[in-house]
Amino acid sequence: MYLETLSLTNFKNYELQTLELSPQLNCFVGENGMGKTNLLDAIHVLCLSKSHFMSSDQNLVRTGEDFFRLQGKFNRQGKGEDIVVKYKLRGKKQIERNKIPYKRISEHVGLLPLVIIAPDDIQLIMQGSEERRRFLDLCLVQLDPEYMQQLMLYNQVLEQRNALLRAADDHHSPDPSLLDIYDAQLLKPAEFIFNKRTELIEKLTTIFQTCYAAISGERETVEMRYTSQLQGADFEMLLLESRRKDIILQRSNKGIHKDDLELEIKGQALKRFASQGQLKSFLMAMKLAQYEFLRQFLNIPPLLLLDDIFDRLDATRVSQLLDLLLKRDFGQIFITDTHEERVAAILKTLSLKSNYKKFMIKDAQVISEQSA
Repeated sequence: MYLETLSLTNFKNYELQTLELSPQLNCFVGENGMGKTNLLDAIHVLCLSKSHFMSSDQNLVRTGEDFFRLQGKFNRQGKGEDIVVKYKLRGKKQIERNKIPYKRISEHVGLLPLVIIAPDDIQLIMQGSEERRRFLDLCLVQLDPEYMQQLMLYNQVLEQRNALLRAADDHHSPDPSLLDIYDAQLLKPAEFIFNKRTELIEKLTTIFQTCYAAISGERETVEMRYTSQLQGADFEMLLLESRRKDIILQRSNKGIHKDDLELEIKGQALKRFASQGQLKSFLMAMKLAQYEFLRQFLNIPPLLLLDDIFDRLDATRVSQLLDLLLKRDFGQIFITDTHEERVAAILKTLSLKSNYKKFMIKDAQVISEQSA
């Protein structure tokens, strides 16, 4: 699968731009703030329906305008897919597939698999468990449409339960019969999500360890272990036992919204004992394992977006990463970088093996283009 043409209208700092892309490797080169990462984010929106970097669609609209429009023409297993994403301020986002609007945007996720590796990935290690659950969920929603439906249902009921708990005060306790209803509604989606996450980690761990060894060139053991309150426990009983605490704290303290990943290197907590190089290799391995997992189970190579990663890796790890990409079928790859000389060196390595295009970006415009 690959993206043939990308068109942007009023998206972030782009007024109007169309790019004809290489089916293998595309490099966006330019100084910071010129719009390189915005091109990757446009691809992310076309594939996964939302921005990787912005939580609100309003922030994707070019300053002074009231809408944005993206269009991507994809080749998916030999068949053309024309995807259009449209959004108007104070309106609803709409996605069209071959000129037919989706009834629900969630139906689009999984059609065009994608993995992005970006500077903010460090949050997977350094921030709270929400980022690590997001990592799991982004794998699973691209594999199984039912997973997204069950996740949305769980989150909706959880918010209703939390709203009921927050409404309580010293004089009024939450209606226990209503809490019983919400508890019952959480059971089925929680079990579904828990089982899917468990299965994912069982399959992902071996791939991850192989990727880590290939990138790092080191032999230390690494682990990525799924932890959940539902492991070896009855969720219905957990909710009942926690109800008094939930009422006092005015939030739900048990459930799959507390799931996490334990990340370890040589049997120790990663963020406490890993060197900077080991952290970078670990993160890269997690994302490439995500990619390989999707490729194997969908039988479609996802798009791979690499945002400014070469600034964060030493020369040895860059060489090992490129070697890994060349030896495996990674499909279409997009790279952003600030150093034209470094990209030129990369392309020299790839030129005999890969078709590529290099776009020089300045002020949200392609000022030059090179291909081979």
